[in-house]
Amino acid sequence: MTDAPPPDTSPYADAAPDPVAAMLKALDLADTGARTTEDIFTAPSQWMPQGRVFGGQVMAQSVLAATRTVEGDRLIHSMHGYFLRPGDVNEPITFSVDRIHDGRSFSTRRTQAFQKGVPILSMIASFQDDDPGLEHQAAMPEGIPQPEDLPSTREVLEQFDHPVARFWATARPFDLRHAPGHLYFGGGSERVAHQAVWLRALSPLPEDENLHRAALAYASDYSILEPILRRHGQSWATPGLKMASLDHAMWWHRPARVDEWLCYVQESPNAIGGRGLSMGRIFTREGVLVASVAQEGMVRIPQE
Repeated sequence: MTDAPPPDTSPYADAAPDPVAAMLKALDLADTGARTTEDIFTAPSQWMPQGRVFGGQVMAQSVLAATRTVEGDRLIHSMHGYFLRPGDVNEPITFSVDRIHDGRSFSTRRTQAFQKGVPILSMIASFQDDDPGLEHQAAMPEGIPQPEDLPSTREVLEQFDHPVARFWATARPFDLRHAPGHLYFGGGSERVAHQAVWLRALSPLPEDENLHRAALAYASDYSILEPILRRHGQSWATPGLKMASLDHAMWWHRPARVDEWLCYVQESPNAIGGRGLSMGRIFTREGVLVASVAQEGMVRIPQE
């Protein structure tokens, strides 16, 4: 029998004893009943140690806000969003959804997320009926270690007495396991612009395909810019590092559960001008391609 972990005395301990429950609470949008030419929803922000709203959270909320306005069985298949301003975790978020178009097979929505009267994210999303058609997919790369053979986020970070490390170890709703290795405190042994990250929610989610798609958008923002750091031998602990997501695009190809292991294969084809581009493919453990992702971010490291 192992010793029980010491009590968590961090600022978020009482607010989020169950990280997945905290995420689901943030994703439970309230319909205000207000109607102009748009549908209006509100949602809380999750606490973060640096005071800024996590980009994956506001993306997932925006996806669900748009989903609430789509009739029938149409599922989101793509979104393109721009992060306009940093969000404040102490403020709720208001979402306005513009019902741009409803066609025979597709629906298009624009969601804007507001705090203090100004937009922090603007997103356009498309939804589609389940239609037959041609089908193929890229193959999952071979040789990626299985998640059971890699250390969990908690195992890697709980030994470090730092607020951000403690939060990432215990309060994030997903477990992330890196191959070939994490970049939390070191740049890795090889300067390559690619990596794989296994991810899974820490506990089961409800049987709701829309929720799983939103949660996948949530998790897709965690590590997508890391191949840029890896290519240049940098890490999250690099002194003076400044990183921020600028835009995010995502395509959902097939259904998947985020409470089962998914492999997020990532690469960065370019970095220049204080910006880096990363692209990712998300596979099930059986090699089924469920989503593709692209993100450009600001990456600034002090010059010597």
